[in-house]
Amino acid sequence: WWNIKVQKLNLSAPLILLPEVSCQKAIEILQEKGYNQAPVVAESGVILGMVTLSNTLTSVRAGKAQFSDPVTNVIYDQFSKIGLEDSLGKLSCILENDHFAIVVHEQMQFNGNGSSFMKQMVFGVVTAMDLLIFVSRNEK
Repeated sequence: WWNIKVQKLNLSAPLILLPEVSCQKAIEILQEKGYNQAPVVAESGVILGMVTLSNTLTSVRAGKAQFSDPVTNVIYDQFSKIGLEDSLGKLSCILENDHFAIVVHEQMQFNGNGSSFMKQMVFGVVTAMDLLIFVSRNEK
């Protein structure tokens, strides 16, 4: 399994929050959709960080944030990214230190004058549990 590509994981489309979403609304959305975390992405597509249920609730309880604050006040801005073409071995190494990794896909975009640039799009979020389930199912 070590050399299998990340794209073979059956990742569901990510739930993405915009930076202006309040902590209260983020908690409601995450709970309603059954997610523990979600990437926070600017309108421009830049990945700002990850918001997690536990960190949001802990920050509010500790008085470091209020329910009305934007999620950008409680995001993890230190996070690991992994590409669809990377190996599960590389992912495994990342998940030894991090609770999750953001799976990104490089996309070429063109602007009005015809010049191109690469843009990273969030493809999904993967946790150690996702990897463990995939490996255990494929070991059979």
